[in-house]
Amino acid sequence: MIGDVGTDALTAPIAELSSPKTAAQYWRRGGRRTPARYPDPKAPIDSSFVFARIQYTSVRGEPLGTGWTTDYPDGDVNFMRRFEEFTTSPISWDGSYPNHVVITLYDEELFKYPFIFMSDVGTVGLDNVEVERLREYLLRGGFLWVDDFWGWQAWDQWRFEIGRVLSPSQYPILDVPVDHPIRQMLYSIDEIPQIPSIQWYRRSGGYTTSERGSESATPHLRSISDENGRIMVLMSHNTDIADGWERENEDFDFFSRFSFPAYAVGINVVLYASSH
Repeated sequence: MIGDVGTDALTAPIAELSSPKTAAQYWRRGGRRTPARYPDPKAPIDSSFVFARIQYTSVRGEPLGTGWTTDYPDGDVNFMRRFEEFTTSPISWDGSYPNHVVITLYDEELFKYPFIFMSDVGTVGLDNVEVERLREYLLRGGFLWVDDFWGWQAWDQWRFEIGRVLSPSQYPILDVPVDHPIRQMLYSIDEIPQIPSIQWYRRSGGYTTSERGSESATPHLRSISDENGRIMVLMSHNTDIADGWERENEDFDFFSRFSFPAYAVGINVVLYASSH
């Protein structure tokens, strides 16, 4: 059940949240890397939010990418903590640890999770079973967000694979306009932030955010919707939103510049996915 805003801090404009005083208030250590955390098939269905990441096979490589594990697990864990902290929507807990999971498209557990996430999808290759399962999941009301893929080669790889799932003649890929509800749920996302990986940020001395030069200079938020206009697939291209979650504990300058916009986008997306 989606609640109201949980803190006064996040009712402020993003620019105000990014001030040094406010950033210092919220900056803290993140989680540690852990092996893939698969769900317990015997566990009861939890109505609270669970961050479910899709494990897939990579068929090509991308610089600075690690396939399905990109930004895992700290991005998933940190986002869940912040989502509960900044809204009144509950998250699922396993004791004192956020109950995030890794699943495949083969798993029967897939349909327990209305929100799924994939990273570095410019490397993905789906087999025929995965294509059918993902199509069924999406048309039955599921929501997929794919993030952190840069440039035209990665875009073409993903566009081909998702086109096997949802025919582009029936389900075209469109840019998400600024007045769409997903960009206005809690924050007004007037511009899509271009968030680089922290490795790229450090390598460039913090001066550039485009990981493929002029080819990836413009970040995009695109989507595929069903016949009723509900977004089924959201695509953040030429940006690494989840690195703003994962790396919040590693570099204060990176955190203060990129983490708040990253959380603003993520919170809007999950609120939309949970209420549509």
